[in-house]
Amino acid sequence: MSSIAARPLRADAARNRALIVDAARRLFAERGLDVTLHDVAEAAGVGVGTVYRRFPDKDALLAGLVEAKLEGLLALAEKCTVQVSGRDGLRAYLFGTMALRAGDKALSNVVMRAAPSTAAAERLRGELSEVVGRIVERARAEGAVRAGFEPSDVPAVSSMIGSIADRTREEHPEAWRRYAALLLDAVCPPEGVLPPMEGVAPQSFLSSPPTCR
Repeated sequence: MSSIAARPLRADAARNRALIVDAARRLFAERGLDVTLHDVAEAAGVGVGTVYRRFPDKDALLAGLVEAKLEGLLALAEKCTVQVSGRDGLRAYLFGTMALRAGDKALSNVVMRAAPSTAAAERLRGELSEVVGRIVERARAEGAVRAGFEPSDVPAVSSMIGSIADRTREEHPEAWRRYAALLLDAVCPPEGVLPPMEGVAPQSFLSSPPTCR
């Protein structure tokens, strides 16, 4: 059974759950796996008992974060299936996943590696894989995708941008956008557009790379 909910929640319960998930996302991103449920309750502004009612232990909370992440990706993918063209749909999905990961502060790696698998998460992964497959195939049918690119490459592409965002967040918080444009145009260039380096100015940090944190 999903750690999120097996049936619709009351409005106040749904609000509390959203507060808990948002607080947990921030804290795990900032501190890693040392966060406790008490920490989450304090950050969410709810009682510890409220957290335990929704998530009885840290594993359940991590699983809930994974499910919430997959739900967000699935919602994004479904929106991209109705773009005017397959090219537009794939570009929108790729950039959307890059943007989500860029704002993630490495939470993806922390949570995805530590969270136990759940039936709900596996179901969501299956649905996401099917929808993303359709997005890529539609673009491929238009001849809009670089040869060899597969749906399974999407996480790697977004992870590359996430790594850049994590490195440059403090000094150059928007730097990831340049590299997102380069990758996006390499995988699925806009119709009639020249190679991706054309017209994209390098960031000032390139002459003095930031140190890893």
